[in-house]
Amino acid sequence: MRITTDQTKCLVIDYQEKIVPAMADKEALLENAVKLITGLKLLNIPLAITGQYTKGLGLNLPEIFAAAGTEAYFDKLTFSAYEEPKVKEWLGEEPGCVLICGIEAHVCVLQTAIDLKDAGFTPVLVADCISSRKKSDLEIALLRARQEGILLTTSEAILFELTRQAGTDVFKKISKLVK
Repeated sequence: MRITTDQTKCLVIDYQEKIVPAMADKEALLENAVKLITGLKLLNIPLAITGQYTKGLGLNLPEIFAAAGTEAYFDKLTFSAYEEPKVKEWLGEEPGCVLICGIEAHVCVLQTAIDLKDAGFTPVLVADCISSRKKSDLEIALLRARQEGILLTTSEAILFELTRQAGTDVFKKISKLVK
């Protein structure tokens, strides 16, 4: 199945001030997430940002908001973003692809992906933009996601898949971004 711009949205899950510092490989995680979000904006992919209990865990990092071009987000208490009514409303009823990046892989990211799949969407985990505090939790979350039939990709792979062809202005911008 090819992933196309006309049927794709992205959920940016919980890159928050008080939890990102505890993530495994946090520098690479943040760098990849910013590249992905910036590229998706270039491709006009709709994005929604979530924050898990922002009163206690803080807002998403400024770099995430800057890449997304907005400071709007959906606050949630449920681990699965899909259980947040405003996120469900934003996604709409027309099932399509939902790219997922964020933290933590074994909690909010995985539960969101499973719920989206159960609701008829095609969730796609952008593996190099997902992390957990422990690498073992990340590895098991990705394994569980594959067992659940959830697609996995990387930020560079999905950006080029959505770009579809070389030689365009968007391709040049995406190519420069991922280098």
